Amino acid sequence: MTFAPILPGATIGILGGGQLGRMAAMAARTLGYSVHALDPDPDCSAKPVVDRLVTARFDDAEAAAELARFCDVVTLEIEQIATAGLTAASKHAPVRPGASVLGIVQDRSRQKHWLSSHDFPLGDYRDAATEDELHAAVRELGATFAKATHGGYDGRSQVRIADASGVPDAWRALRGNDGRARPLVVEQALDLEAELSVMVARRPSGDMVAYAPALNHHERQVLSWSVIPAPLPPDIVRRAGEIACGIAEQLGVEGLLAVEMFLVRDGRLLVNELAPRPHNSYHETELACATSQFEQLARAVCDVPLGDPSVLRPAAIVNLFGDLWLDGGGTPAFDRALAVRGTRLHLYGKKEPRAGRKMGHVSAVGATAEEALARARDAAARLVEPK
Repeated sequence: MTFAPILPGATIGILGGGQLGRMAAMAARTLGYSVHALDPDPDCSAKPVVDRLVTARFDDAEAAAELARFCDVVTLEIEQIATAGLTAASKHAPVRPGASVLGIVQDRSRQKHWLSSHDFPLGDYRDAATEDELHAAVRELGATFAKATHGGYDGRSQVRIADASGVPDAWRALRGNDGRARPLVVEQALDLEAELSVMVARRPSGDMVAYAPALNHHERQVLSWSVIPAPLPPDIVRRAGEIACGIAEQLGVEGLLAVEMFLVRDGRLLVNELAPRPHNSYHETELACATSQFEQLARAVCDVPLGDPSVLRPAAIVNLFGDLWLDGGGTPAFDRALAVRGTRLHLYGKKEPRAGRKMGHVSAVGATAEEALARARDAAARLVEPK
């Protein structure tokens, strides 16, 4: 099958207008594309940088079709889009990635079954649809993480369970907003050496490139910092790239696919979760790489030649959460952070800081990954004015 490239001057539609949509739109506009977006928030992060915003819920298939009607290709920046919306949009423009990919990824149980059936390495897990099944899973697996199969990200809709005594509280905590029980995936807690991710870009024509792995650190189950290239042994780097490319090819992804992985202390490399979109752990590609993940998204979905993912210099990011504004009682000391050599500040245009809400990030470059990370962390620490 041959594909016609979608050249600059065309219009890209993005389902989702959060910070990822904002940064993707900025990169696409630099290439010469127009950008339309759909988001339920009329003041979403992407609003100031897109040509048109459709304000609608993520499960509004008619609105997704309305977005696509004026676009040459449609992509997404969040998994919470209803697959019916992608199907409706596809009647007016190519949708990349498609509904079949999203249908697998947005259901954690279906995602794990797909990975297992295609022989990709996973930690031990169980499905649980009742409290008794959750009890049985914890008895079999020991310490676990119980996660709702649908929805939730950045640590939401998941609970760590140390032993069977914690099951009742976890079961109550993971009930839906309507009070009903939700199906769960129960994952065995692992003794981790490191957490990493690999970003793959793939064109409809099948051409594919992978970025160097990013080393990630989470606090309260949310990404705190990330650095590229991950300072890991060469054999781990090679295996991680092979696994990620294998998944992208088997899924038939068109666009981006971030593959989050665990490196266990016994040497196993296991897949954690998939994200068919730009990923927080690759924001530093704007400074580190010849082609950022955001420009790469535009290239991939428009089926033009992919950019060079090579790391030109190590770079790191530290996420900035709304707590920084709330705890500090006002605007953080951005000037102090920017005084650190090699740093950059990126704010997402969100008007209301809330606890745990990602408001932006600081990034930094260095001669080594360790130096880049040290600079980024130093800059983030300086945002708080001394008392």
